[in-house]
Amino acid sequence: MHLTVNDLRHKEVVNIKDGARLGCVCDVEIDMSCAKVIALIIYGRPRFFGLFGRADDIFIGLDNIKVMGEDTILVSFEYNPRPGRRKFSIFEN
Repeated sequence: MHLTVNDLRHKEVVNIKDGARLGCVCDVEIDMSCAKVIALIIYGRPRFFGLFGRADDIFIGLDNIKVMGEDTILVSFEYNPRPGRRKFSIFEN
């Protein structure tokens, strides 16, 4: 199966370990010495309409990809967006 980068950009990525939708593929990392794709890159989600920057980008190595379907890519890896980060609540004591 041959895919272009443009074909990959429309595929949603789902982590099968926890069922989380990680987003769509935004970019790929290529090893120029052997012309092979090393990783898929998903850009971090914008914080507060992009005014406070973005979350960290997600790099998924090709060894973590389990299935590439027509619309979805299933991956299996441990993803912790921000361990130890507290969520804001106006009801805290």
